[in-house]
Amino acid sequence: MSDGPRSNESRKLKPSKLRPADVVSVGSSGLRTRKMRTALSALGITIGIAAMVGVLGISESSRADLQAQIEALGTNLLSVQPSGGFGGGDGTLPEESVAKVSRIGPVERVADVVEMEQTILRNDVVNPNETGGLSVMAADLDLLATLNGDVSTGVWLDEAKASVPTVVLGSVAAERLAVTEVDQGPMVYIGGEWFAVVGILAPFPLAPDLDRAALIGKPIAASMFEAELNPSIIVLRTRAGSIDQVRSVLGPTVDPQSPDEVSISRPSELLEAQDATESAFTNLFLGLGAVSLLVGGVGIANVMVIAVIERRNEIGLRRALGATRAHIRRQFLTESLILSVIGGLAGVVLGALVTAGYSTAQGWQVVVPPLAIIGGLASAVIIGAIAGLYPAMRAARLAPTEALRAT
Repeated sequence: MSDGPRSNESRKLKPSKLRPADVVSVGSSGLRTRKMRTALSALGITIGIAAMVGVLGISESSRADLQAQIEALGTNLLSVQPSGGFGGGDGTLPEESVAKVSRIGPVERVADVVEMEQTILRNDVVNPNETGGLSVMAADLDLLATLNGDVSTGVWLDEAKASVPTVVLGSVAAERLAVTEVDQGPMVYIGGEWFAVVGILAPFPLAPDLDRAALIGKPIAASMFEAELNPSIIVLRTRAGSIDQVRSVLGPTVDPQSPDEVSISRPSELLEAQDATESAFTNLFLGLGAVSLLVGGVGIANVMVIAVIERRNEIGLRRALGATRAHIRRQFLTESLILSVIGGLAGVVLGALVTAGYSTAQGWQVVVPPLAIIGGLASAVIIGAIAGLYPAMRAARLAPTEALRAT
């Protein structure tokens, strides 16, 4: 009789345990048996994560391209022009402006262009009023070096070419005049005279007006068209860190009589403004991606609630066999997490592919920021946890007898 209590203690059932591997196995069993529902439920998360990763990736790729342009072209470039603006009419600067600017200590390079009244045409039978929005400018020989520009085809003007009827076309001007090569010596009609095209410029991100211009030498402009060579616009490079100092003295230096009528700008600010604008659109699209992610989370919660209702017998049987409420909670919470992680992984891959495809098509460097990948997966896990919390708690509250009666 003395062994009775000890025998009873030995016959007590050990507490039910659920190892992590068992949690994953049990939690994924429902997903494996309902593959179509699993795929459709994960689709909402996939779309939301793909939108967020794609938006961040495309934004970073675009920003990297802008930064590369700014670095290549430099932030130490200033342009000086009459207040009317580049292409704003007959506004010119004093003829001695370039010489004065070159004497400012921190200025490293300076060049100017003179906007002319002549028009450029493909041939002499075209209506002279149909210029296609193109202009003719007399350019300083140092213009290309000052702007850090490149010639995509042919050569730039030198002292010999600047004295004869030769012209270098901007990228847009060459396209509109249907000039793609210069090897065969194509000719264009400027102010009633034929000019040989010797070069086509690469695009100028910091001086888009030059893309639509035909550039000739100052000597030929003066001799053939009797043009006055007062600068229409001056561009200059300063030493690093001296741009604000130079900017503050440019107005009085260029036109001491009317410094307020001189407009001074830093062209790289246009690219920086573009970067800021794209950042605003990025935030907008991220918001739309977050809405899509939220909708996906609601879809997962809905599917999990239906799964709890459909699997009451399973819940009751597991409770009767010793599973605790915590075990049931973990099972359904794990199922929700696995479902959201599947959608998150698919969304990251899809977003990266969209980024790569769009960036490649635009000629940008492909950049998929690690923050987008980590943030996308973390968002999926958080959404899955929140979406699965209520269904898991509802399943855990089911009494074994009630669950088994629900047939």
